[in-house]
Parts: sequence; C-alpha cells; structure tokens
Amino acid sequence: MYLTFDDGPHPVYTPQMLDVLARYGAQATFFVVGSLVEAYPDTTQRIVEEGHTLGNHTWNHEALGGLTREEFDETVGRTQAALLGYRATDCLRPPYASMDASTRPWAAEHGLTVFTWDFSPQDWIPQSPQDIARKVVDHARDGVIILMHDGGGDRSWTVLGLDIALSELASRGYRFEPLCR
Repeated sequence: MYLTFDDGPHPVYTPQMLDVLARYGAQATFFVVGSLVEAYPDTTQRIVEEGHTLGNHTWNHEALGGLTREEFDETVGRTQAALLGYRATDCLRPPYASMDASTRPWAAEHGLTVFTWDFSPQDWIPQSPQDIARKVVDHARDGVIILMHDGGGDRSWTVLGLDIALSELASRGYRFEPLCR
C-alpha cells in the first residue's frame, strides 16, 4: 500500500504522523506545500531523515487547473526550488486533483510526474478516528494509493485514525512504501 499525506508539513501533526508511521515501520510520501517547507524546515528534514519521500503540492495549495503557464511555473517551480536541499522526488500532486489539459505536459517540462490517489477517507470532514480507520482498512489492497492529510487544519483525529488503521493492516501483513522515490 502507498500512504500519502497532503498539505503539510505541519509543526504539530506531521511529527505525530511520523511517530505513528515509525511504530509500524511504515514509509510514506508527503506531498508538501512549498511555503510550509520554507516555514518548517526542521519538520521537512525529519520527514526525509526517517526515510519518507517528498512530493510537490504547489507553493500555496493552488488548484492547477486553469492556471496560466506563468502561474503554473511560479507555484510548481518555486516549490521545487524549496525542496532542492531535501532530496525531493519527481512527483507532483495537484491540490484538489485540479488539472486541465496543460497540467501533465507542463509538469513534465519541470521533470515531474503527476500522481493523484485511489482512495481518501475524507479526513478533512469531521469524523471519528474509528471511522477514518475503518474507511482506510475497508479500501486496503495491494498497490492502492491512500490520501490522508497532515496539514490544512486540525488533524488530531487523522493521527489517531492512522494509528488504528496501521495496527489492523500491519496485522494482516500489509507493507507501506513511499509512492515516490
């Protein structure tokens, strides 16, 4: 399974997610917002030091569909520049999966491949940790890309839901690897 996290790094929730991932020997890909990479370099460095990978999630979480070429180059390029010292991958995840016909070709010109996800427990909607965990467990299968969030709001329920889900999935023999390398 591929666990992915969007909208961070966050100074509170990302470290908590990293602690949970470490407990289960799970590796993930964090699609980070460039302005937050700049604001929280220590958290970004910890992600990399613990064996996880980083992907581009734009500078300020901009929807990529409908951007001009100049706007696209600015948000994606500025984030790539912020990630240079962190061994970032060549992966880009458009916020909201917002794309148009130009997104993939323009990303390719930046040396990036666009990735979305197969399933999200919609952890940005208020729900219990048990509900988040159940949704992740119910959609588990080999090769599935799961989207969760470590930033963009209060993610305390996501942290707890991740812990519950990984406990169950690890007992079933699932491995968790970074989507992007």
